[in-house]
Amino acid sequence: MEDGRGERERLTLVARKPCFGLPTSCPKCLPVYIYLKFSKIPFSLEFNLIRPDSDQLPFVESGDYVAYNNEKGGTIQKLKEDGIVDLDSEASGIPEWVSMKAMVESWLAEAVMYELWVGSDHKSADKIYYSDLPWPIGKILYFKQVHSVKQLLGITSDNAERREEEIYGRAAQAYGALSSWLGEQSFFFENRPTSLDAAFLGHVLFTLHALPETSVLRSKLLSHANLVNYAENLKMEYVDANSSSSSVPQTDPSSSASRRGSKPKSKPKREKTEEEKKFRRRAKYFLATQLVAVLVFLSLLGGSNDADVELGDSDDGLDYE
Repeated sequence: MEDGRGERERLTLVARKPCFGLPTSCPKCLPVYIYLKFSKIPFSLEFNLIRPDSDQLPFVESGDYVAYNNEKGGTIQKLKEDGIVDLDSEASGIPEWVSMKAMVESWLAEAVMYELWVGSDHKSADKIYYSDLPWPIGKILYFKQVHSVKQLLGITSDNAERREEEIYGRAAQAYGALSSWLGEQSFFFENRPTSLDAAFLGHVLFTLHALPETSVLRSKLLSHANLVNYAENLKMEYVDANSSSSSVPQTDPSSSASRRGSKPKSKPKREKTEEEKKFRRRAKYFLATQLVAVLVFLSLLGGSNDADVELGDSDDGLDYE
């Protein structure tokens, strides 16, 4: 991360695109963005539009250094372990802090996953992940993700109602515990931000802004006024405030070398044309590989009655507009 002069290159966060009035609308990317804002380390924000289903997103890079989401512990944990930015050095040994963070990253994360892919219509997920892809590709990828989420959450046609009650019940318990511990404080630990605040603030902002008004999870959150006030205050200070971060659309999360040295301000017109050609080539390659993946996925599902039922159940009200 340091060059020959001992200077660290600027951090760059590559995330999914913004919408719903959020700097990035992805529930996994938003906490990383907030964590970096809490750290007050200057960083640039770039968006990936070509591979919305990549498990590498979000990731942070600086020079030859990259911290991917699919590495052990995720992007924030990787940044902490590598000494890039650690806001938890004093809080991580406190049992209450650890248990609260575990609830946010398990119970509340599962509740958001359920709402986004199973418990509501397709519109939020489509806008965040697939609206920049051709309609057939986006629709099939959505069905694939719904099927994967149901498997991950252990949801079948026989236990769907019970699992829904469990997911929402745990979310309600988590909100109650977090509300009691937070009280009227500005942060969860000694009046300063930690990764717990980043994870929970990202969750609250996503739930309030990206989920529909009919969301069950949203209604449970709104019953805790101090949690809503906490999020609104921090949003004004860290998210809405003007920053020096720049936003540049990107193509492939694995092509970090192509991003470095290609900032848009001083790039000649001919270079822009080459970048556009490279973008189109990668887009065509991505769509071709996704088509092959979809065909393989559908062929594997063809012999499974259970999978057909799950896919059919997920199609209620999912016609794209």
